[in-house]
Amino acid sequence: MEFKDYYAVLGIEAGAGEAEIKTAYRRLARKYHPDVSKEAGAEEKFKAVNEAYEVLRDAKKRAAYDQLRTRGYKPGEEFRPPPDFGQAYGGPGNGGEYSFDFGDEGGGGFSDFFESLFGGRARAQRPGAAQQQAAAGGDMRAKLLVPLEAVFTGDSQRIQIEGRVLDVKIPAGVRPGQVIRLAGQGRPGRGRAGDLLLEVDYRPHPQFEVDGSNVMYVLPLAPWEAALGATISVPTLGGAVELKIPPNTDTGRKLRLRGRGLPGKPAAGDQIVEVEIRTPKATTDEQKEFYRKMAEAFAFDPRRA
Repeated sequence: MEFKDYYAVLGIEAGAGEAEIKTAYRRLARKYHPDVSKEAGAEEKFKAVNEAYEVLRDAKKRAAYDQLRTRGYKPGEEFRPPPDFGQAYGGPGNGGEYSFDFGDEGGGGFSDFFESLFGGRARAQRPGAAQQQAAAGGDMRAKLLVPLEAVFTGDSQRIQIEGRVLDVKIPAGVRPGQVIRLAGQGRPGRGRAGDLLLEVDYRPHPQFEVDGSNVMYVLPLAPWEAALGATISVPTLGGAVELKIPPNTDTGRKLRLRGRGLPGKPAAGDQIVEVEIRTPKATTDEQKEFYRKMAEAFAFDPRRA
């Protein structure tokens, strides 16, 4: 398999902070999302961007990956995980826990490179652990990355573990850290088999972030839409809705779509839409002249507004 440069995939430097990583991911995920992109190879690029973000957003995975990069591996060159990777950096050699991402029955569309370092299918047991569990059975634990759409609607999803295919009911509104227990689906033993304990986390979404039960969305607006007001089609987890933008809306203003967040008790959360005004580039003489006329027409200093 080939070594992958996850920083290059996201177009960022190795020292990038969390905010820069998140910004790069959201920009590229929107660009290559299969539902909107017509670009050739968009689906594969989208998968590569998701994989890079999955590693770099997680402090432990990123630290392990950065340790590998210090050994001088080059992108595209033949790669095999070092024998001490798991023991030294918390990688596959530490074993005992799986990681599932819905998409291809447990593989999540991740590359062989990712699976060899972090994926459940490549993880090894500690010496003697399999024999001990075979005698007594035992619970198995797994991290389960769930799409926000499944959290919103409640859904039945399929995973694959040790050759078995299991359908998992995702409760609507399930929260990160909550555990879904599948009785009798853990490690078999001479008596009763253990349970499979799936700890939920949300799969990163190219458009939305989550704050409790609220869903956060950044809405780009043209200056004239913000100044004059407009009615804009806004995506939500339940489908697009029309949102009225009041005249003279500034960047950073937050508008609320009630009940469009994640299900919850006593009530569903909201979708919070944060406005981001984007200024078009002036590339022609006519466009530059238009901006000059705007400067004359408005007695406006944004540093004193």
